[in-house]
Amino acid sequence: MKIVHQTLELQTEPGISIHNITPAIQDLITASSIQNGQALIFSRHTTTALTINENEERLLEDLKVFLRKLAPETDRYLHNDLHLRVVPPDEPENAHAHLMAMLLSTSEVIPIINGKLALGTWQSILLCDLDGPRQRTVLCQISGVLVSDR
Repeated sequence: MKIVHQTLELQTEPGISIHNITPAIQDLITASSIQNGQALIFSRHTTTALTINENEERLLEDLKVFLRKLAPETDRYLHNDLHLRVVPPDEPENAHAHLMAMLLSTSEVIPIINGKLALGTWQSILLCDLDGPRQRTVLCQISGVLVSDR
């Protein structure tokens, strides 16, 4: 069995932004030569999340509206009392983004079959940045067998 670790990096836009990282993950799988196994995708930030869903523009806008209704940026949050805790000088008031991330997921595991992600027809792996713009990283651990391992 082979295990490969890779990190994807991307710069996000202001506010909530959603990025289809499926092609980048598939490229990592292809480069690894792993034919059958799994891909573990892990978000390395407390204000980002991963989800698998349809990468359709209007649905993604609906998701942003839905999340903003659940955790409005303008609500009062204790986490935003920056003067009451030790924080870096550029720390934003982002409790709403932390709460949104907790409603989604930090990781996804997707089977690899014959060198391809075994996603459904309309499924894509989506990185949701809930507090952009920022430089973000996603850890990918791809494990499985090569054709020669059979």
